[in-house]
Amino acid sequence: MASMLPTRAARTIACSACRTFTTPGTIGSASLLRRGLSTSTEETPVEYADKPRWSYTPPRAKAPFSLRLNSKSHDFSVNTDPDVLDQFYIRMLGSGGDKLLSDEVKWLAVTHKSFDQGRRGFNDRLAFLGKRIIELQASLALVQSPGNAATTATPDAFDRQPFTHPALDNLNNLSPETKNLMTSKSKLAELAQKYELAKVVRWRPRKPNNLESSGIDLVYAHTMYAVIGAISLEKGGHIANKMARERILEPLGFKVTA
Repeated sequence: MASMLPTRAARTIACSACRTFTTPGTIGSASLLRRGLSTSTEETPVEYADKPRWSYTPPRAKAPFSLRLNSKSHDFSVNTDPDVLDQFYIRMLGSGGDKLLSDEVKWLAVTHKSFDQGRRGFNDRLAFLGKRIIELQASLALVQSPGNAATTATPDAFDRQPFTHPALDNLNNLSPETKNLMTSKSKLAELAQKYELAKVVRWRPRKPNNLESSGIDLVYAHTMYAVIGAISLEKGGHIANKMARERILEPLGFKVTA
C-alpha cells in the first residue's frame, strides 16, 4: 500500500499539469489561432454585388478541381446578350413580350438544368407549372371545338334513349391520344424553332455534334413550358392562359375560343 503512494502522487501531479495547459482560455486562443491560419490562405471572395445572378457561377459552388480527370467534353457556346433574349420574347409573346417578365426570370426560363451543372438555377419548376397550364387549356380547346360527325346510336333492346345535351356533344374530342398528339414534344420543338429558341436556350448537350440524340426536342418543349410557367408566376393565371392559347395552342392547330 505504501509503495503505491508515490505512483498516485505522480499521476495526480501529471493530471493537474494537463488541466493547467488546457484551460478554456488556452483552448479558445488555440482555436482562434487555427481559424486564423486556415483562412489566411483562402482567396478573397470576388465582389459580385453589381452583377446579375444569371451571369456568373456562385464562387462557393465551384470545386477547387475537376473530379473528371482527362475529360474530353467540349464547350458549348450559349447566348449571353440580353438584347438577343428580349428579341426572342418579342417573337414568342408578341409586342411588349420582353416587358412581361423580370430580367432574372427571363434568363431562368430558358436555362436547362444541364447548363453549368444547375449552379445558376434552372427551369424545371417553371416547366412543371407551365405544362399543367398548357394541358388544361388544350383540354378546354378540344371540348369547345366542333365535334365530329354524329354517330348513329346503337339500337337498344328496351328502347332506352341515352341522355344527350349540347354541352356534352364535343366530349368525344377529349381523349388522351388526341391531346398528346397535338401537344407532343416534336410539335412543340417545331414551334420553338419558329420562334428561334435555339438562339437563347442555355443548355449543355451530351453530344455537341449530335443535338438530336442529346434530346434537343425535349429541351425545347421543356423551355416552352417554362416560359408559360414564368408568366403565370409573375403575371398571374389570366395572362398565362391567354399566352398559352394564343402563342402556343393556336399555332399548333387548336381552335381556341376566347
